[in-house]
Amino acid sequence: MRFIGLIILILFWIPCNSQSIRGRVAFNFLKLSADPMLTGAGGINTSYVTNEVGLTANNPSLLHPAVNAQLLVSFSSFLKGVKSYNATGAYYNRKTNTTFGGHINFIDYGSITQTDASGVSYGYFRPIDFVIQFEAARTYLENWSYGVSLKMINSIYNQYKASGIAFDVGVLYKDSLHNFSASLLAKNMGFQIENFGGENEDLPFDIQVGISKRLQNAPLGISLTAYHINKFNLTYKDTLFNMENGNLEKHPALNNILNHFVIAGHIYLSKNLEAVVGYNHLRRMELNTGLSGNGLNGFSTGLKITFQNLQVLYARSVYQRNVTLNQIGINLGMNSFFSSGNL
Repeated sequence: MRFIGLIILILFWIPCNSQSIRGRVAFNFLKLSADPMLTGAGGINTSYVTNEVGLTANNPSLLHPAVNAQLLVSFSSFLKGVKSYNATGAYYNRKTNTTFGGHINFIDYGSITQTDASGVSYGYFRPIDFVIQFEAARTYLENWSYGVSLKMINSIYNQYKASGIAFDVGVLYKDSLHNFSASLLAKNMGFQIENFGGENEDLPFDIQVGISKRLQNAPLGISLTAYHINKFNLTYKDTLFNMENGNLEKHPALNNILNHFVIAGHIYLSKNLEAVVGYNHLRRMELNTGLSGNGLNGFSTGLKITFQNLQVLYARSVYQRNVTLNQIGINLGMNSFFSSGNL
């Protein structure tokens, strides 16, 4: 228990204000979700425990022996031909009682016209972002687990390049008897190794805490996650734009509180079918456009269908009216392909 307490103390000791939330922040693609069920839950969730490996890319403390020999591949399609490819896997080692994980995220921004200072085109280039991630987690006593991730980050925009190193550290408490879990997570602690040619920028550092509870007598569950708890005021206001578009904030203090929370509802339709609905208030506030209407901006949904040794996952997230992100994934149980089992 002392070790868990030490990790929690370190998380709160981190100089929270040393890394920006708004402004000059590099590698913002690290905020994107690699797992369709996480995307469907609002894009941010630290505490939801399943037997699916995809969520471990977001929180290393979710690694546990049940996700051994799983491989999730997912694909997302954004606007203007931007595509994201993800692969996440895990392996449990009995000798060390440690679950290891790995994750790769590759983002292709498509072909972009290259011009000179006068606007004359002289070719094309393809900007890319990618991160390679290594993880490890162990259990402590009956209800606790802790994990750490190491991320090697790269961005290549034609002749401009940047790279960095980041760490995630998480602690999870799980009470299986009462279907309750809670987690504390510090994300993207690190620094740039190489910048784009100017000064080094901060990483998208974040401290998150979440709880999840499955109801005892109903096929329902709920998750509540607080994020950016290291900085209270997340509001960015473009006063002129808001006035021109009729996007006037009526309850700024309340919105500033709600901006820190993402809520998700889990619906267990059957043993092999699960759905999730999420709402991200900050996303809605950032992307609202006033007079044009905002529809389901900030809402998201996800679906998981389980077959033998195979899960199919799909998510749809609304960013603005007629602007959505679609993500599909396949989670494979690889144990059946390896007769040797755990090493």
